[in-house]
Amino acid sequence: MSEQPSTTSSASLSAGAAPGRHRVPLAELEPPIALGPLDGRYRGVVAPLVDHLSEAALNRARLDVEVSWLVHLTTSGALPGAPQLSDVDVAYLRGVVDSFGAEEIAELAEIERETRHDVKAVEYFLKRRLAAAAEAVGPDSPLPAVGEIVHIFCTSEDVNNLSYAVTIRDAVRQVWLPAAIALVGDLAELARETAEVPMLSRTHGQTATPTTLGKEVAVLAARLRRQLRRVSAAEFMGKINGATGTYGAHAVSVPDTDWQAVSRSFVEGLGLTWNPLTTQIEAHDWQAELYADIARFNRILHNLCTDVWTYISLGYFRQRLAAQGSTGSSTMPHKVNPIRFENAEANLEISSALLDTLGATLVTSRLQRDLTDSTTQRNIGVALGHSLLAVDNVRRGLAGLDVDAAVMARDLDDSWEVLGEAVQSAMRAASVAGAEGMADPYERLKELTRGRRVDADGMRGLIAGLGLPRDVEERLLALTPATYTGLAASLVAHLDDVG
Repeated sequence: MSEQPSTTSSASLSAGAAPGRHRVPLAELEPPIALGPLDGRYRGVVAPLVDHLSEAALNRARLDVEVSWLVHLTTSGALPGAPQLSDVDVAYLRGVVDSFGAEEIAELAEIERETRHDVKAVEYFLKRRLAAAAEAVGPDSPLPAVGEIVHIFCTSEDVNNLSYAVTIRDAVRQVWLPAAIALVGDLAELARETAEVPMLSRTHGQTATPTTLGKEVAVLAARLRRQLRRVSAAEFMGKINGATGTYGAHAVSVPDTDWQAVSRSFVEGLGLTWNPLTTQIEAHDWQAELYADIARFNRILHNLCTDVWTYISLGYFRQRLAAQGSTGSSTMPHKVNPIRFENAEANLEISSALLDTLGATLVTSRLQRDLTDSTTQRNIGVALGHSLLAVDNVRRGLAGLDVDAAVMARDLDDSWEVLGEAVQSAMRAASVAGAEGMADPYERLKELTRGRRVDADGMRGLIAGLGLPRDVEERLLALTPATYTGLAASLVAHLDDVG
């Protein structure tokens, strides 16, 4: 027995359990209310992705592929007897794509309600425009007579794989990458500005060998930049080879045409990499590779968010309330919460989970074709949208931070025990150089410092009593936690070597 759809109205559902209560059915309001936050609360940030990864953008791309295939077949000589299109004819066809807007979206939706097939609806939409071409182009135009060339030798996946490849490529290169590159640029600038600002390290959350704030920011910037280099080099692949990837219908219908050459020139003409070996679908492996790189970028950025959050809690960064866009706590007026970084963490986790799912599922298709990828790929915009939102939040959060070097200096001055590493290492080096009395340096420093706070006098007293060679002793006595940063400041310059 088949499952029957529920007849419960949205109005009755919205009434709740209490008798006599009647609420406005929100699902019936116009304009429609967004179900998800990307199309609601955060629409302004992610709106640029709509031009590439929305359903309407996908249909426009499908229309573009169908038009381009028609033009390619009529201009390449691949299809004997096909009329030559004039520049005016081609301009009309390109205009059908360029003018695809609200009215056309509504018309296409109406056609799809009849066809029950999204790509077939695009085919019929284009045929309508061909039939009406004489009014715009002139009575001598061949366009009204070329309707049967539309979608010839194509399976839906020939159109879909190319449309997705183009839209994903443009979304990444024109929207996501510029935002991510700008973020890394912000980090690189912060790293250079704070290259010489000393800071206590906290390995395992415990006081550790000092570093500089700039060096730590540079590490994260370099990691992110490396992922951007991989994303920038991503390959976007496509195919147009028929129902099972064999050019079966092509070879039977027009045996004298080199269909592999026609296919390759068409795919490469769209700015994609031609895939010569496929089933009915292009395997989507390139998508899995791309999403893995973006997800890795997300996770490194998540690492940055948790570190910055911690530095804020330690007082190393002060937040400017206006820049963070928050009133802080609703009940504790003194607070400025690090909401930008917390919001980014959540969106990065959602994005990475979706990207992981996309990468894991898209590489598998039963035998020559199943439709699991159809639903899955409709979430690409959501995955990139949450990442883009996180990038925006991190940039806003960073822009609202001020470095508090005085707080970092106090922490360093309270942690003289971190010089224990330097002292015992200098003792080892002195022993190798022939100095006497340098035995068991690690154990001697451990006895003084492990689990204890050591002040300046205590550390200097220890150093003076070790019997070190005079030059070594003087060097160590001049050392402070704030100056024990090694080559940290100069390491920031290596950012120029990355990316």
